[in-house]
Amino acid sequence: MTPNTSIFAPLLFISLALFVMGCWKRFGLIALGRPENRFDNAGKRLGEMFLYAFGQKRVISKPFGFNHFIIFWSFLILTIANTEFILNGLFPHSIKLIKLPFELYLPLAFMIDIATLLALTAVIVASLRRLFAPPYPEARTLDAFFILGLIAILMLASFTLNATELAVAINNSKADSAVLSEAAGSVMPVASFISGLLPLNHLELIHFIAWWAHALALLIFICYLPNSKHMHILTAIPNCFFRRLGKPNTQNLEEFVPGATFGVDRADNYSWKDLLDSFACTECGRCQNVCPASITGKPLNPRAVIHDIKVNLLENGSSLKEGKTPAVPLIGESGEGSISEESIWSCTTCGACMEACPVFIEHMPKLIKLRRHLVESESKFPEELLNLFENMEGRSNPWGIAPSERTKWCSQLDVKPFEKGKTEYLYYVGCAGSFDSRNKHVSVAMTQLLDKAGVSWGILGKDEKCCGDSIRRLGNEYVFDRMARENVTMFIELGVKKIITQCPHCFSTLKNDYLQFGLDLEVLHHTEMLNSLIQEGKLVVDKKTEEMGIALFHDSCYLGRHNDVYDAPRTLLEAATGKAPVEMDRKGSDAFCCGAGGGRMWMEEHIGERINLTRVNEALEKNPDTICVACPYCMTMFEDGLKDIKADGVKVRDVAEVMAEALLR
Repeated sequence: MTPNTSIFAPLLFISLALFVMGCWKRFGLIALGRPENRFDNAGKRLGEMFLYAFGQKRVISKPFGFNHFIIFWSFLILTIANTEFILNGLFPHSIKLIKLPFELYLPLAFMIDIATLLALTAVIVASLRRLFAPPYPEARTLDAFFILGLIAILMLASFTLNATELAVAINNSKADSAVLSEAAGSVMPVASFISGLLPLNHLELIHFIAWWAHALALLIFICYLPNSKHMHILTAIPNCFFRRLGKPNTQNLEEFVPGATFGVDRADNYSWKDLLDSFACTECGRCQNVCPASITGKPLNPRAVIHDIKVNLLENGSSLKEGKTPAVPLIGESGEGSISEESIWSCTTCGACMEACPVFIEHMPKLIKLRRHLVESESKFPEELLNLFENMEGRSNPWGIAPSERTKWCSQLDVKPFEKGKTEYLYYVGCAGSFDSRNKHVSVAMTQLLDKAGVSWGILGKDEKCCGDSIRRLGNEYVFDRMARENVTMFIELGVKKIITQCPHCFSTLKNDYLQFGLDLEVLHHTEMLNSLIQEGKLVVDKKTEEMGIALFHDSCYLGRHNDVYDAPRTLLEAATGKAPVEMDRKGSDAFCCGAGGGRMWMEEHIGERINLTRVNEALEKNPDTICVACPYCMTMFEDGLKDIKADGVKVRDVAEVMAEALLR
């Protein structure tokens, strides 16, 4: 039963050479990306890498993820057995685990036997899932079944090898075979069971076939690994280490200097981390299964976007290294390796894809970089955005309404301007709260609640400007940069330290994006502020409103997923109505987008089902009397959706309006 070293050794070295060459090529392509600092806070990164890569925290958050967890950890354990196999193939009989002290060998042999069984079972389960209930329609690929088949061969061959060796040892021993079989069964139960089924007169042939089946499967796996999607075995762990430590809820700054390029139109304009993402993708499909654009029939598929970036990089790698024009365009309709403009503009920037990804791939920022190129370098964008861009540049609001109209909503109220050194909170009303007729009611409710609580607050009035959220997410970074700098200068001059917003998009932009411009303020969403006032006893809810009936709550993407504010609005609704709000099936970090984020508020949906209708229909399944929101965009999308399907009996209310109903009416 001696392996043929003269055949195995050259095959192994050829396989390792091909493996190294494949890895070298791909890591060399990643190095083409632009610099980006992902090396800070190494201790925290290391801890999170162990939690998410080795602990598989996000993987097992979904039911089937446990199957992958089993394969992953079984493979880690079986690395010991495969290392022994390779060394034994090079140096027969000189390196064997059985030569270890028995106190170490026995538990190790037991672990290897059980890990092999678990891996084989998990592979069978994964194959059946791919056949009968794939995670997405395109998941039934030859590549997937080929890898699963290789793993199955490795496990079966491993069992057979151990079984033949046990059978030979028991057969050749002078000790009682029954006692030996029982002892072997306690150490390697599966291999021992198989050994009892093997014909003794063919053990050598069976061992020979099993050994070479294991060897060839292992060598093919080594060669194939860096040239397939299973490259993620090597890249997913570092990708977790280099993940963005904070929420990926903002974008990189651009430098507006002569000769600068804006956005991304070729793979090497992405950062090295963006390119690492493309090789770390496991193609599990979790991102596309939660993407509102993908679910409602839009061309956007976040999994395909990452795949296309990888394919584009591989196709154009040599050209990019030589400084030549890439043959396959990154943006276009050229098929695999190109991302269509329709896909690029379909993104709502809801962040669901990034929340679902088990290896922390950042899909949304990559799409915004593509938008930047289209807007800033080519002036190519949907025609309906032209007015928006002009209105933002000219009058700093989406509708192009005169700044003097910003205070009309409070003309009948005693609202004071923010005074430097005197006023504690700036109430940043926002464009929707100032100009949108429906959301003006929310602004009024909020001012009344702040006054009732005795809060020192004021507004900017006609001097307030748009925060620039939609402009930035639509890729018009130049205009956003100018708007942000103007706002930052104004806030600093006024001595603003604390801001209250009623719009999650304003909240996220002022809190996160403006940090890049040197402005570090305490920014509170109005639900956080109201919740704080209740906790401090400045607002006392001594009666409950019954006007809402069955109240259902919808999570705003920019409040929840992007900024982890989930409890405050729910606490307020329970305080105001006397009972916890009814929840949608998709809630919290899994909530489904209303369809208005990423600038989509200002665009029509021409393909597939409208996202807001999908969410409205989901809400109506709970038979609510009132749908409660905490975002002006969500307010608009729900009210429009309810009108479209003629569900006139259902009201939409902001959380602040519900609180006002309980406290002021």
